[in-house]
Parts: sequence; C-alpha cells; structure tokens
Amino acid sequence: MKKKILVLCGGISKERLISLDTGKQVSNELKKNGYSVKTSEPHKSLLGDIYSFKPNIVFNALHGQYGEDGYIQAILETQKIPYTHSGVLASSIAMDKEISKNMFLKHKILTPKYIKFDFEKFNKNIIKEIDKKLKFPVVIKPINEGSSVHVYICTKKNIIKNLKKLNIYRQILIEEFIAGREIQVAIMGKKALGAIELEPKRKFYDYEAKYSSKAKTKHIIPVNLSKKNLDKIKSIANKAHQIIGCRGVTRSDFKYYNGKFYLLEINTQPGMTKLSLVPEIANYVGISFIKLIEWILKDASINR
Repeated sequence: MKKKILVLCGGISKERLISLDTGKQVSNELKKNGYSVKTSEPHKSLLGDIYSFKPNIVFNALHGQYGEDGYIQAILETQKIPYTHSGVLASSIAMDKEISKNMFLKHKILTPKYIKFDFEKFNKNIIKEIDKKLKFPVVIKPINEGSSVHVYICTKKNIIKNLKKLNIYRQILIEEFIAGREIQVAIMGKKALGAIELEPKRKFYDYEAKYSSKAKTKHIIPVNLSKKNLDKIKSIANKAHQIIGCRGVTRSDFKYYNGKFYLLEINTQPGMTKLSLVPEIANYVGISFIKLIEWILKDASINR
C-alpha cells in the first residue's frame, strides 16, 4: 500500500501563487501514481490536517518566508513527521542571503561582494559608500526572499528610487552586479544532478523570467562548458549544499563571468512547476517527474 502524503502549498509569502502551482503539480503526479494525497495550506489548517489525515510524510511545496526558512520545518519537527527537503537550521541559513554568503566566503566559494543596508539609517551617502566599496551598477535585494522577488539592478540615477521600493524591509543587501551567463545546478542528495543555462530576454533572470511563459527565457541543456568547468561548477554547488547542511534537492544559482563562477544563492526548495529547472535537469538525465518526487519522499523517510 502506497503512503499517505500531505502536500503543503500556498502559504502567505510573496511566492504563494508559485507554491500553489508546485503543490498542484506534485499532488496530481502522486495521485496518478496511486498515492493518497491531501493538500494543505499551513496558515489555515496545518495541525488539523495532520491530525485528521495522519500522513506518513509531508511534502513541503512551500516557497518563500514561513515555508523554506525553517519556520514550518520547526512545527513539523514538533509533530515528529518526516518532511521533505532541508531541516530547520539549513533552511534558515540558506534563506538568509547574508549568513549564507558569509558561509560561502568562509569556505572559499566565490560570491558577489555586498554591503548590508539598514533603512533605519537611510541617507543619500549610500551612493558614495557604493562607489567606494562596490561600484555601479549594483543589485539590491531583500535578505530573505526567494524567486528574485523585489530584486533590482540599479545605477546611480535610479538607486534611491529603487531603494524606496524596498522600504517594506528593515534591511536589504546591496550587491555588486556580475554580468555574464546564468547557470543553475541541481543537487540531489550528495551528488550533482546536472546544470542548465538560462538566456532571459529580460535584463536578468527575475521573477517574470522564472515563472511566465511570455518572458520566453531560453533553457539550454547541456550547458556549453568544457568538462573541466562543468565539473567545477557542479563541485561548487555540491560543496555549498553540504556545508549548509542541506538535504533532498537544492538548486544553486551562478553567474559565469571572465572564467569565474560566482555563487549567488542556494535554494533549498526549488520549484516543481512546468517551467521549473530541477525537474527539467532531472528529465535530461533520465529521471522522470514521478521518480524525482518519489526520491524526495524516500529521502525524507530515511533521514528523519
């Protein structure tokens, strides 16, 4: 008899719609393959669904705050139910871009330079500080959002205007802009699954480019890299996965410029939508969508 799976999706983050799509597609695939499945929005009825449905495993299809930052993982720990993807500590570290970048640097993983900006100390001297420490253009982003939510490439002319768009956050990162190729690497357990390159029609691989078919982002697989460089980028992604203590599948986002790989961030709960990259990489190496999902479920059951 196949196991009962509770799929968590939706939630209250800015990535709610993407999470609902991930949850729907994972649920449909599991149902087609004989699993008993229930979807749950954790802010509505998580504990009630756990007590009534009595799942064997929770598939965490949440994205963003309260879903992949250790919050929901801590709740599931108290219920002693196996759940997919990374645990409390790894999830919280990966979601915090400053902490994770510092870990990358500590382990000699190249990542863009940055400064932390505090809105309580907002003043126009930030332009001089950027000129001194980073140079323009720069990227501004929230410290703890995913899916490129509220990410802007800024020049001297528009930096103040764009900073004001992010004043809903207490602190953000201002990061050096790295030009070059967008390459993503999927890790599955303790090995690199593969890589994919993206050619967005937009300025960079932002939220629209990730989730809208209208954006017409080109997906290139296999990636046009030498074997040496392909092995190198996969090794860096695997190293990041291990030092943060991740489980299951992760996706690491890189920029490749002037012969160097810059790790931007690591995603502990990559999407499972029609436009998602990890399922596409898995399919390329011969792992079907259901086999990928079942591996993730098995990983949850043996590591909890």
